[in-house]
Amino acid sequence: MILGIIPNITKTDILKTIEVIVEELQKYNLGFFICDSMLKKKNEFSEKLNNCSFLPLKELINKSDIIISIGGDGTMLNTAYEVRNDNKPIIGVNLGKLGFLAEFDVESFKNFIPDIISKNYTIENRIALIGNVNNKEELYAINDIVIDKGSWAKMIEITIKIDDDYVSTFSADGIIIATPTGSTGYSLSTGGPIITPKSNVITLSPIAPHTLTMRPLVISSNQKITIIAQSQFGKIHISCDGQRSNIYDSPSYIFVEKSKKDIQLAHSNNTSYFEILRNKLFWGLDIRKFKNHQ
Repeated sequence: MILGIIPNITKTDILKTIEVIVEELQKYNLGFFICDSMLKKKNEFSEKLNNCSFLPLKELINKSDIIISIGGDGTMLNTAYEVRNDNKPIIGVNLGKLGFLAEFDVESFKNFIPDIISKNYTIENRIALIGNVNNKEELYAINDIVIDKGSWAKMIEITIKIDDDYVSTFSADGIIIATPTGSTGYSLSTGGPIITPKSNVITLSPIAPHTLTMRPLVISSNQKITIIAQSQFGKIHISCDGQRSNIYDSPSYIFVEKSKKDIQLAHSNNTSYFEILRNKLFWGLDIRKFKNHQ
């Protein structure tokens, strides 16, 4: 089994983290490659890293059986985007803040290595979104596609169609089209529902709509979405996973549907999705218990 390590080299402790993980993998005689983006820090390498094999991203993905993403949820989303056509499972090591997608910290990942070797883990398929703008520019997202007003101070007009059936036209700051994976991201902050990853649905959550009756809408992932976005400013902002953003002329016609290829995430059998929710969102935590400590 070969592991491919994709690090976020902007993280403060990334060198130390890679050294710890490399040392642990070598204890188990596991083969691995490190993305050659790490070579930008070569002057800071210890002897442990100087003896490692570094490959360009695409070659690393092609030659690896499992991809290890080291950074945070943003790094995980970027890794998933790079792996989208290769059908390789991804494991996330979190050095960031929240860590919904990047399940492990460094210590728990070290403990997980024997499970990798014995294949004692679960592969979870997560749906992704594909689409286009004006039948030209391609869109792809694991979390969400966000259509908004951009730098324009006023609201934009949004028309929604589902499978060519007209749904509504309303004014808002924008709309979020989210997968179950993305339901705990931006969509959640706008009042959207939390959707379990095994659900085959897509959520449409308006951003600050001008009418209080315009609420989040959950549809089947087999349905196709058409959004017509218009702005008096003449421009529409569209971003995928908060990482790939562009400005388009108004009106813009955005077409979105479920990708035929899922993203594969490898999870520990000792942790459930609901345990992650409890830990990350502090469900069941009685804040009254902490008042006496203030």
